[in-house]
Amino acid sequence: MEKREFTASLVAGGCAGMCVDLTLFPLDTIKTRLQSQQGFTKAGGFRGIYAGVPSAAIGSFPNAAAFFVTYESTKSILGAHGVLSAPHMAPVTHMLGASLGEVVACLIRVPTEVVKQRTQASLSSNTYQVLLATLREEGVRGLYRGYKSTVLREIPFSLVQFPLWEYLKTQWSWRQGHTLYSWQAAVCGAFAGGIAAFVTTPLDVAKTRIMLAKAGTSTASGNIPLVLLDVWKTRGLTGSLITLGWGERRPGTGWASTHSAGEREDQGRGELQHTRLGREKTRDGVGFNTLGWGERRPGTG
Repeated sequence: MEKREFTASLVAGGCAGMCVDLTLFPLDTIKTRLQSQQGFTKAGGFRGIYAGVPSAAIGSFPNAAAFFVTYESTKSILGAHGVLSAPHMAPVTHMLGASLGEVVACLIRVPTEVVKQRTQASLSSNTYQVLLATLREEGVRGLYRGYKSTVLREIPFSLVQFPLWEYLKTQWSWRQGHTLYSWQAAVCGAFAGGIAAFVTTPLDVAKTRIMLAKAGTSTASGNIPLVLLDVWKTRGLTGSLITLGWGERRPGTGWASTHSAGEREDQGRGELQHTRLGREKTRDGVGFNTLGWGERRPGTG
């Protein structure tokens, strides 16, 4: 990845992630309270919907930046040469890049998520008090409680979202004959994020329960099947899917339009040539599938 592309991924990913997190923070608070074991009303209901926002504001930029720098760097390295450089292997490259990006980003995301969610579910304490209480009772390890469950939730999310996002952008671009506009890339990202959220919501519920559980309890041990079984027994199937209606905050959907704006200038000629080639193959009877997933130049979206 070139220095200019690295800087673009760092700044665009960080800024977009921060904007999305702060804009949709009230929905995130409602989601956390719906998923909490004590129930929506006891967790605070609609009161104090910006509780925990300092934690989100501090961690949002480095979290999103770390993800997208890792994601783009991985795509650039894997797509530069070897077996994974072939166009039909693009989905594998996207999946590997997204998975590695989540593992790295969660090193930043999990501590801020623990403090944020505990503040959201406890109106009697502010962000600073929650941070001190966590460090006093559990030490630094307490800030990383739920790391495994978060990674196990985020990787499937990205495995669904990012290949689908890239695929939708490629097909839409192919059909209209030029690189997507920012709003079109954002639509693709929103649709892909919605599908991924639907698939992974039960894992998100388990992650929230583990982070909010009192130290020493069975839930705090991080056993995801045990947590989901408890949700099933107490609240049924709707308990694990109860937050599907509340917007999922993912960097891919927010960053899509920002990334696409820079992408259009850099890739317009190459993508249009690729599109025309695909159309010529279609006219010659090779078929639409010769485009595969239409990977663009390494290091870009």
